[in-house]
Amino acid sequence: MKRFHVHAHVENLQASIAFYAKLFGAAPTRQESDYAKWMLDDPRINFAISTRGGKPGVDHLGIQTDSEEELAELKAQAQAADMSLQDEGETSCCYARSDKYWVTDPQGIAWEQFHTLGDIPTFGGEAQPAASACCPGAAPRGKPVAIAVKPAGSCY
Repeated sequence: MKRFHVHAHVENLQASIAFYAKLFGAAPTRQESDYAKWMLDDPRINFAISTRGGKPGVDHLGIQTDSEEELAELKAQAQAADMSLQDEGETSCCYARSDKYWVTDPQGIAWEQFHTLGDIPTFGGEAQPAASACCPGAAPRGKPVAIAVKPAGSCY
């Protein structure tokens, strides 16, 4: 089974953790000094926030798979759609070891497709500058996605 993934940059991690813990009705599954993640089953999402990277906003979207077979299926679909992909293979990022690749949609929105192999004690396994976005060396992923929020009671 697959899980939707969203990674957002935040300025104030503690305030964001407090907000999302209330919004989701759950504490983070993993929390570090620069990162927090919720692995929710309803809705089935891997929602991560960090203070690493550019200006606040959604950095990238993704799909996390439960198996290598599902990841291979997603990769074949991306290749069939003539999407250019950057295959990172097995890599360390965001306190996890994963097999992953990246694709970018026509609007410049980065999509990470990955299968998690295990947890690690550091953000990326190697020493990284504090300002680096999750996964240095990845293909250019465009700018963080700005999502406008309208005041209560308004519609798009």
